[in-house]
Amino acid sequence: MSGSQGATITFGTDGWRGQIAEDYTFDNVRRCAQGFARYLLEHQGREKGAVIGYDRRFGSEHFAAAAAEVLAGNGIRVWLTQEATPTPVIAYGVVHHQAAGAINITASHNPPTDNGFKVRDSNGGAVDPAGLKRIESYIPPIRDVKRLRLEEALAAGMVKYFDAAAPYLDHLRDLIDVTPIRDAGLHIVCDPMWGNGIGWLPRLLEGGKTTVHEIHNTRNPIFPEMKRPEPIPPNVDAGLRITADRGADVLIIFDGDADRVGAGTEHGEFINQLQMYALLALYLLEVRGERGAIVKTLSTTTMLNKLGQLYNVPVYETGVGFKYVAPKMMETNALIGGEESGGFAFRGNVPERDGILAGLYLLDFMVRKNLRPSQLIEYLYSQVGAHYYSRVDYRLQSNEERERIRAGLTTDARAGRPSTIAGMKVTAIDMTDGYKYSLEDGGWLLIRFSGTEPLIRVYCETTQQDKVQNILQSGLEAAGIKG
Repeated sequence: MSGSQGATITFGTDGWRGQIAEDYTFDNVRRCAQGFARYLLEHQGREKGAVIGYDRRFGSEHFAAAAAEVLAGNGIRVWLTQEATPTPVIAYGVVHHQAAGAINITASHNPPTDNGFKVRDSNGGAVDPAGLKRIESYIPPIRDVKRLRLEEALAAGMVKYFDAAAPYLDHLRDLIDVTPIRDAGLHIVCDPMWGNGIGWLPRLLEGGKTTVHEIHNTRNPIFPEMKRPEPIPPNVDAGLRITADRGADVLIIFDGDADRVGAGTEHGEFINQLQMYALLALYLLEVRGERGAIVKTLSTTTMLNKLGQLYNVPVYETGVGFKYVAPKMMETNALIGGEESGGFAFRGNVPERDGILAGLYLLDFMVRKNLRPSQLIEYLYSQVGAHYYSRVDYRLQSNEERERIRAGLTTDARAGRPSTIAGMKVTAIDMTDGYKYSLEDGGWLLIRFSGTEPLIRVYCETTQQDKVQNILQSGLEAAGIKG
């Protein structure tokens, strides 16, 4: 849509994100809600209702109320969270209420200028790509949006506030016994990044010998001391420093909406996202003795393939984003699914990233093996060998630059070039989602456009530490970017 009908809205990986007051406005949120309402009505939305939640970004609670008014205006009952709520808790709320889906007002790890409109299906997981396209096509001009004002919707029982935490906490007890963690006497530093993870780890672990020291644990939508609430350096540097200075055992980090997790060792060293995924998979396979498929995006670690071979479980690779991971997890009844951004989902839970559960699983791994985080990484490497990873993000200046880079990469990939990268032979090129070059040492280079921001990302993993920067530089050169 354009002109008098409203700005064009494009759904990316999980839904739509935009800059507050520029394109992320109340009118555009209402238009998105109307498009989603039409989709829900095709999926028993009038009978089942929907859940709406939000994060601690600027205005999120008001945007959530605006979305609730639209669903109510379309005859869809709404359970609206009574406070800012982690994404995995909202997702479980869908299952608890047997709802048709959910709206989540959050921009997750984006900069403070942004907000977002995420959608979820009746399983609490990401809507598949075809469904996202259908919702996008249903977004009308503002004049066609139906709306029942919040006061009237509350009075009519079309919107009800609910405590999403209570059913989630009951569900969590079926997935993990936190008593051994609570009684282990760990000293944990937790960084919820000014976001929805505030208070959750202390609440779960209070009453025993373990202590939790939270930082960045008030609402502050400008996210001081970090570029954005994304659980990677340099955003996590303050937490890493405090962990080392306090002699803590581990740092647990939640992103802005607590669906992603990060961690740091007792020495204040960052545990990267690929190491984290491999550790969680190893924990489920070895410590808990579970078996089942592993689902990974093509941007994450080949350590998972090696664990699959060691434990005789299948490994499936998808495009980037939970709109690909969640359906594959349900199709294969997967043990774990995840992506390079630090989002991991687990069997028995909703097919959605859950930073809270992932953090608890890492703590349980430490307790059950009686190892500190640096020792867990050493143990992982004793099983699969050392792997080294890095990523460079480049902000695109225009759509023209995006298309120029895309055209050059596509031409090179189709021509079978390059034949070598950083002196290593390219053994395969995969264009499923971006441009992935498999290398002879078992490593890889990936160049792809972000599905949520105007970025091109260059990632690599290799078994040769001295090759990391050369591989990344080759990727930047292939994209025509000066490093």
